[in-house]
Amino acid sequence: MRFGFTRRAVLLGGLMLAAAMPAMAQDKPVLRFSAVFSAEDIRAEMMDLFASQIIEDFTLEPYYGGNLFKQGTELVALQRGNLEMGNIAPQDVSNQIPAWSVLTSAYLFRDAAHLRTFFDSDVGAEFKQMAEDQLGIHILGPTYFGARQVGLRGDKKIMTPDDMTGIKLRMPGGDAWQFLGEALGANPTPMAYAEVYTGLQTGAIDGQDNPLPNVENMKFYEVMNQIVLTSHLVGYDLLVISGDAWNAMTPEQQGKVQAAATAAIDFSQQAHLDREAELLEQFKTVGLNIYEPDLDAFRTHAQQMYLESDLAKDWPEGVIDRINAL
Repeated sequence: MRFGFTRRAVLLGGLMLAAAMPAMAQDKPVLRFSAVFSAEDIRAEMMDLFASQIIEDFTLEPYYGGNLFKQGTELVALQRGNLEMGNIAPQDVSNQIPAWSVLTSAYLFRDAAHLRTFFDSDVGAEFKQMAEDQLGIHILGPTYFGARQVGLRGDKKIMTPDDMTGIKLRMPGGDAWQFLGEALGANPTPMAYAEVYTGLQTGAIDGQDNPLPNVENMKFYEVMNQIVLTSHLVGYDLLVISGDAWNAMTPEQQGKVQAAATAAIDFSQQAHLDREAELLEQFKTVGLNIYEPDLDAFRTHAQQMYLESDLAKDWPEGVIDRINAL
């Protein structure tokens, strides 16, 4: 009985508060945001910052953990008008625009700064315009969440792709992931994520590739001897708003939303970079060797393999050289 009374009281109080709010505040457009990352993720803090900076004009309504739309379905929801904002994987864009697959290839981006430089460049603007014209979405910017690094058993020092010859490197299933393992010079081995710890422990695989937070979360460092800072894939998603929601804004509102997104992305990127640096020091303290290989050798080898494969058939001519030159 007491719980019911308290709940009624809260509901009544909420209705009274809503009635007392200025009409303008009630009329603010709601921007529903969907993401598969959790409410504890750094990127959730990013969205809190974003929301606080657009609060005069919009109300952000975030949904995390795939609770509103499941992973991979957010883009279609944006296109159908069922969602205003989303955290979209570039792979989802490339499924509809094959030319975008170049932006998911290994060693395209050198680091988080290069990623941001690309999206702010003329060539980046061309790719964003493709998405706007063909998919009806507006890209506010890329959200970096960590670079994939190689972690290995054994003490063999890895400096070039030749040093990876014969190494059984666990890669996620799927042709694109297996090709990435080959582009690193390794012998790619598909294995379920949950089996990687035991695979390393028993020697069924020699190594795995993951962002450093994953290595910590899954305790892979307990069954590894070294981390090779290959940085072969700069992990990022896209902070996106639907074309309908974007075009409904005034130019002034668009400027505010873009400025808020840029500031929030800056915060998130630095927080992820700081976390990666902390983890490297943490892994050193537990005895792992940390190696910095010849990244130019890895990049040249990987990009040549991609360009000679069917994966590059839809890439705009000369785009690799334009991005490398940034």
